[in-house]
Amino acid sequence: MAARQALLELEGVSAGYGPTLCVRQVSLSVGRGEIVALLGANGAGKSTLLMTVSGLVRARKGAIRFDGARIDQRPPEAIAAAGLGHVPEGRRIFSRLTVLENLELGAYLRGDRQGIAGDLHRIFELFPILQQRRRQLAGTLSGGEQQMLAMGRGLMARPQLLLLDEPSLGLAPKLVQVVFDVIARINEAGTTILLVEQNARMALTVAHRGYLLETGAIAMTDTAQALAANPRVKAAYLGG
Repeated sequence: MAARQALLELEGVSAGYGPTLCVRQVSLSVGRGEIVALLGANGAGKSTLLMTVSGLVRARKGAIRFDGARIDQRPPEAIAAAGLGHVPEGRRIFSRLTVLENLELGAYLRGDRQGIAGDLHRIFELFPILQQRRRQLAGTLSGGEQQMLAMGRGLMARPQLLLLDEPSLGLAPKLVQVVFDVIARINEAGTTILLVEQNARMALTVAHRGYLLETGAIAMTDTAQALAANPRVKAAYLGG
């Protein structure tokens, strides 16, 4: 398979909080149109890495390029406006706003009313339950519905690249399958995805490639199929 043109590139990126570095000299790439899984144990630095890409945590060393341009010195709102969306761990929806208001906030940087209306229709096709609940306060939704809302809100910005942080966390097995089916459909529709996910088995079923992050550093990278067959990965992350 021919290499895809890189949409996101990290070169020697280090980042953290206070005196602690959580991400150390990370270099990775995400090709245009790919799903790339970022695997690792709790505390490995996966969420910090996503927040560094989206500008919520400042990179201390290295370079981050998105669509060919450096973004590591830009504020989060400029990175979002450039076409990079972030669905954080824990959903972080606006619980006192309705489902529809949450989705509309996802498009706050856009001015194309017709395009927004079309995207809203597509979100409701992906997540029919959100259309049924559109007038309901987001805080009254179930955990699975809130995750769908968080993903829908992220898509309303029409990002080129979507960062997904633990989308299946805390969900019932049936809903986990629904979420991963939607991730595949989002990608098939043209959105590139960098996916952080504790459920490594499911992540590798939808990803094209993956990186294994251990104590803040890249320990391994390969195709999703090769990682799923790797004895070390199987023993540590796939239950043997």
